Amino acid sequence: MLAYVGLGSNIGDREATLRRALSLIDAEPGVEVLSVSTFRETDPVGYLDQPPFLNGACVLETDLPPQDLLARLLAIERSLGRVRGEERFGPRTIDLDLLLYGSETLGVPGLTVPHPRLMERRFALEPLVELEPDLALPDGRLLREALTRLQ
Repeated sequence: MLAYVGLGSNIGDREATLRRALSLIDAEPGVEVLSVSTFRETDPVGYLDQPPFLNGACVLETDLPPQDLLARLLAIERSLGRVRGEERFGPRTIDLDLLLYGSETLGVPGLTVPHPRLMERRFALEPLVELEPDLALPDGRLLREALTRLQ
């Protein structure tokens, strides 16, 4: 199954943290990083009084169910110093968001796929469209069209 993960960091050596996260993701059993977008600096959203983010996305091939993949991503965040429960949308060493999981739609406690705010977030859409210009949500809406509306 193809899965799409958003990457973000705004504390410390942002690029090194993103590259380390990608390496840890690729090292997970049942997960292979197929491609990675360029990284781009973005302004924070929500809580504005914080440093800019470095954001990107990657495409994974995985045989893990979505909940297991999310659990691995959260464990990688913790290993890189992320402490959840701090201010929502505040500064963070690393943020790994499961944005899409194949053409599946899932809503369970702790996980909604596609990511519920994906179509509103330029910092998530841009790298996904870079990786796959014709990528669509399970309902057929094209991400590039949502990105065009945000510009």
